[in-house]
Amino acid sequence: MKTEHELLERITARPDVFGGKPIIRDMRISVELILSLLSQGVTPAAILDDYPDLEPEDIRACNAYARAVVAGDTLDAVAVRSA
Repeated sequence: MKTEHELLERITARPDVFGGKPIIRDMRISVELILSLLSQGVTPAAILDDYPDLEPEDIRACNAYARAVVAGDTLDAVAVRSA
């Protein structure tokens, strides 16, 4: 199982994609979208069916990112790398 740090490496940001909001593995799928779907009760399996380029670790990475932001972790822990 991947560590939180390894999961967070899946989260990237590009100024030209969604105004620099966090995205998953440099794809045009935002962390915000995945978290919104999860909060609406959409299952991870359904998300993976709808977005075949996603991997289960990507959904875990979104949760890890949200946890880190809410916990107020240091910026190093939640900073996204630019692609």
